[in-house]
Amino acid sequence: MRTIGIRALNRRLREYVRLAAGGETILVTERGRVVAEVGPPRETRSPILADALLAEAVRKGWLTPALSPGSEPPRGGPPETSLSVLLSELESDRSGG
Repeated sequence: MRTIGIRALNRRLREYVRLAAGGETILVTERGRVVAEVGPPRETRSPILADALLAEAVRKGWLTPALSPGSEPPRGGPPETSLSVLLSELESDRSGG
């Protein structure tokens, strides 16, 4: 494990990213205090950026994964409003009134 000041990291970022990609963890310091870690991705992290971002969004509860084929949709209560009321409100919003 290495340590590097934030200013030095800024100047030599590419070098330290390569070290992290090779499995090393680097502690980033500012005024003698550790403020961040740069390290290799977790083994469970997808190497494809879009997959990694989607997995993070699901983990944080921002997205719900799609249902797998053959599974039942989630059970919900009755609709809050009817389609005709919804369309009427939409038309009113669009016309500005």
